[in-house]
Amino acid sequence: MKIAFISDIHGNAVALDAVLADIKQKDVDKIYVLGDICYRGPEPKRSLELIQSLNTDVIKGNADEWVVRGVRAGEVPDHALELMNTERQWTVGKLDSADLQYLENLQTHLDTNVDGITIAAFHATPDSLFEITLPNADDETIKTSLMKPSDADVFVYAHIHRPYIRYINGKVVMNIGSVGLPFDGLTKASYGLVEINQGNINTSIQRVNYNLEKVIQLYEEVNYPNKDMMKQVIRNGKI
Repeated sequence: MKIAFISDIHGNAVALDAVLADIKQKDVDKIYVLGDICYRGPEPKRSLELIQSLNTDVIKGNADEWVVRGVRAGEVPDHALELMNTERQWTVGKLDSADLQYLENLQTHLDTNVDGITIAAFHATPDSLFEITLPNADDETIKTSLMKPSDADVFVYAHIHRPYIRYINGKVVMNIGSVGLPFDGLTKASYGLVEINQGNINTSIQRVNYNLEKVIQLYEEVNYPNKDMMKQVIRNGKI
């Protein structure tokens, strides 16, 4: 069984197209989506439609929550709050009420069992859509913040846009990075692959080329709020 985990598309449908093509080429059996579909990219509607067309399990990210109800004080730096809500309002203007209802109704956890291997997946942590657990966190922090339920074998999350794989107490902790806005300096879309065969587990991070200049052009064409910063993130692979 070959499972792809994708997340943090952030309205970058061009990158999502490339990732889905790569997944198809790899003969993946199942795709799961860990949230942050529309917000901060030039193609929120097309990104959402592509995700919905997969007919698969999708969970909510913090950016999906923001699209539904706005960005609140304390969730981002004070100086960014007004601009991020302007971006949110632009995104909402590209969606319809059914889209917003879809995002609002997304579940927050995903648990599956394949050949006796239990996988727990969530956007940021099992307890929050917003908490940040970075790749350099110590083992105890990883265990406390991410490794729930304790009987799972593989823990998969997203949110930080910095992919990594760790092994702690005989278990796998995997961050799958971001399809649309990688922050690790590598300007390639990122997703995670989990292969399970007769109790054996193989985990890997996949990096996929996509047309950066097309996305940068789209930010200009749609006159996206905060387009200059977002174009730099796309161009540099970091914020």
